[in-house]
Amino acid sequence: MAHHALSSQESYNPNHLLDILLGKMQLKNDAALSRMLEVAPPVISKIRHHRLPVGASLLIRMHEVTGMSIRDLRDLMGDRRTKYRLSDAQGRPKPEEKAAQQAAQQAAQQQQAQSQAQTQQSQSNEGSTPSKSGNYAH
Repeated sequence: MAHHALSSQESYNPNHLLDILLGKMQLKNDAALSRMLEVAPPVISKIRHHRLPVGASLLIRMHEVTGMSIRDLRDLMGDRRTKYRLSDAQGRPKPEEKAAQQAAQQAAQQQQAQSQAQTQQSQSNEGSTPSKSGNYAH
């Protein structure tokens, strides 16, 4: 059984939050709560059994449905953290994405260099090419 990091906090109890939401919205059971929150019923079950944390998107949905603040919702489940630590890996492009970005940058640089070379060549040709709009005697 996999536990998430937040479940190691003694005060963390998502069941309290879910029970408060049931009462506030006057719902009979978790199935009704899952319909109200527009999530699959197993999501609520996994949260109750500490197999899934209450994620940001679900917290936002709870906020939208109940009008309660995110801070109040987090307090109800015992999440007292004031800061969130992101790992170094979060926000970084994946290796394949990074390689694709570098290839795109190189292609753009090559294209820019070619266009500059063509511009310089056409400018130098303009000075040496005789004008075709001269007067002709017929």
